[in-house]
Amino acid sequence: MKNYIRHDEWKIIEDGFNPEYNRISESLFSIGNGYMGQRANFEETYTGDTLQGSYVAGIYYPDKTRVGWWKNGYPEYFAKVLNAANWIGIDIEINGSMLDLAVWKVLEFSRELHMQEGFLYRRAVVEDLNGNQVRIESKRICSLADPEIGAIKYTFTPINFDGDITVTLYIDGDVVNEDSNYNEKFWKEVDQFAGNGVGWVVSETKKTGFYVATGMRYEVRQNGEKMNLNAKSETKPKYASNKVSLRVTSGTEYTIYKYAGVVTSEYHGTSDLDKVCENILNRAVEKGFEGLFHDHSAVWRKKWEESDIIIGGDVASQQGIRYNIFQLNQTYTGEDERLNIGPKGFTGEKYGGSTYWDTEAYCLPFYLGTADGHVARNLLIYRYKHLEMAIKNAEKLGFKEGAALYPMVTMNGEECHNEWEITFEEIHRNGAIAYAIYDYIRYTGDAAYLGKYGLEVLIAISRFWSQRVNWSDEKQQYVMLGVTGPNEYENNVNNNWYTNTIAVWTLRYTIESIGKVISENTATWESLRSKLNFKENEIEKWKDICLKMYYPEDKERGIFLQQDGFLDKELIPVRDLLPENVPLNQHWSWDRILRSCYIKQADVLQGLLLFEDNFDTATIKKNFDFYEPLTVHESSLSPSVHAIQASLLGYRQMAYTFYLRTARLDLDDYNNDTQDGCHITSMAGTWMAFTMGFGGMRAKNDMLHFSPFLPDQWESYEFSIRFRDAVLHIGVSKQHIVIRNTSERDIEIMVYDTCVSVASGGESEVAAMHA
Repeated sequence: MKNYIRHDEWKIIEDGFNPEYNRISESLFSIGNGYMGQRANFEETYTGDTLQGSYVAGIYYPDKTRVGWWKNGYPEYFAKVLNAANWIGIDIEINGSMLDLAVWKVLEFSRELHMQEGFLYRRAVVEDLNGNQVRIESKRICSLADPEIGAIKYTFTPINFDGDITVTLYIDGDVVNEDSNYNEKFWKEVDQFAGNGVGWVVSETKKTGFYVATGMRYEVRQNGEKMNLNAKSETKPKYASNKVSLRVTSGTEYTIYKYAGVVTSEYHGTSDLDKVCENILNRAVEKGFEGLFHDHSAVWRKKWEESDIIIGGDVASQQGIRYNIFQLNQTYTGEDERLNIGPKGFTGEKYGGSTYWDTEAYCLPFYLGTADGHVARNLLIYRYKHLEMAIKNAEKLGFKEGAALYPMVTMNGEECHNEWEITFEEIHRNGAIAYAIYDYIRYTGDAAYLGKYGLEVLIAISRFWSQRVNWSDEKQQYVMLGVTGPNEYENNVNNNWYTNTIAVWTLRYTIESIGKVISENTATWESLRSKLNFKENEIEKWKDICLKMYYPEDKERGIFLQQDGFLDKELIPVRDLLPENVPLNQHWSWDRILRSCYIKQADVLQGLLLFEDNFDTATIKKNFDFYEPLTVHESSLSPSVHAIQASLLGYRQMAYTFYLRTARLDLDDYNNDTQDGCHITSMAGTWMAFTMGFGGMRAKNDMLHFSPFLPDQWESYEFSIRFRDAVLHIGVSKQHIVIRNTSERDIEIMVYDTCVSVASGGESEVAAMHA
């Protein structure tokens, strides 16, 4: 756990240069706009430890699988979001010495992420080996208003010398992915051009054939006045640059405005990408940095109006939740149904940037509650359009008759995860996708989605479950063998309670959904039945499975067993582990972890969260009290689930502790892995921990329900929630709950089991019940 980020309500601040933490900071201070993103690399040369990262959404490479023992059914590749052309490069050479913070003496340094307006700011004073001092300042955006544009305002001021400075502005497409399986470069040269004040590089991905053009234009100003400079242009494969020379004087301020355009064949024709890029660059220059920033910050203001959470009296908590919301809003905007949310977003390469079940289980609720309805809907459409590939994935593993197994990891619907215990066994992911359909319809009231898209997916997933179980003559029940549950510190287990539970829930929900579509639109059902060759006896099989499924439990303890044989383990609570043993995944062998009782993330408790209405509080409490002491929370997804359930059970200090851990997971580097990128999908879990935990928010029976409480560490909190056509602003203090309706329709909600009416534009108040 690190503690070098200064607490601030609206900024992420690094005071002083910490080269040992530079990769962490590059992750933390990343910026993006849903279309592209950029790690917080320095514009100028840096020869210290760094992970260069510029990413473009949806552009990937199928890196050939690398395993020691090939197994039938393995995917042939792992899809990776590529490190794309470096557009931020501005090299500064002073009197023949290249400015480099790894070599020069750093006298002053600060790096700030301004979340309210969405920009990265850096300031430094550096000194070369001859004692020449320079002040540099940079301000960088990836425009939310015009997503194909990035812009930099870079200022340098000689402090104590006159001299010659050479500035090289460049686009470098000759980049690598650090996580390449075979040290392969993933980009092919197409074209490059450099002229006075302009340059671009067009590259093509190997195998997948995506084209990306990255271009630049710039201007240099001296004390605010534009300088007319003749640049020396250079091109080489996948590289274009302009080099300008300046005679500088002490105390004079020189500002470079660099504009980047990033365009892809996903949105434009390949034959004219360079022209499209040029037009975008012209638009950027015409608008200028301040104009671009004005439009960009206006979009951020609107996003904060929709999604901000305000916490009184606890700056650490406030900074944490805003950082999480900031990253979620700049990672996914929901404007393109072909895109999804990688676990690292635009902050790093790990996990390949591909889609996991995290989207449905954690991210969907955030976008349901904070964004226009099409944003969450597009996450579901993404999976619907991958249904054919999910059926093919199942066929590769021997399933038939239209059964679908959605991939654990994907970019295009094809499975590309290559660890057998995950690829073949962590099949609960299918349940998360089914649950997301239910969650979306329940929350939005968009019943038409079921007949148009959702039911087809549900039937295909249910067909998988019905083939994946088998009948046990010994138990006289259906069982599910050889699976991995959400707790990935257990592999190849039999009868994981969560997997069995969500499988049966899916079957029941599918049966119910078929009935609903038949009753509401017979023609829709008949068309779908014919398309899927659906047989009535399928429903009978599903009902039999639901009736006779086996669930492991310990009736004496009153708990559900994570899987068969769990109680054979030596049950030693986490608190009794020696500090030098954690994190386990960095200190123990995999064999030792698998034989232990320790739980990576919520497993049984994940099921009790999703289906809490099916269990009484006493049952949830018994399971929580048993499993939480055995949980090491070495998945970023774990603390949020525990925060919600601790809130439900009245464990308020524990809920706060878990909330702080998930909210500041990356800011404080809890798991010693933020250098690889931030945990974007778990940030949605932070939002859930707040709204569902402290706010007690649930969607039930076409209404929102709230049971808020105020942690002892806070003076108050406020948050906004979208629900169907209504927008509510909830304020919680020690005395009152105040609900403001800022939308154009009246709404009724439940607060502490009391129905509260809030008129359009009106306000209602309820006495707080924090005890």
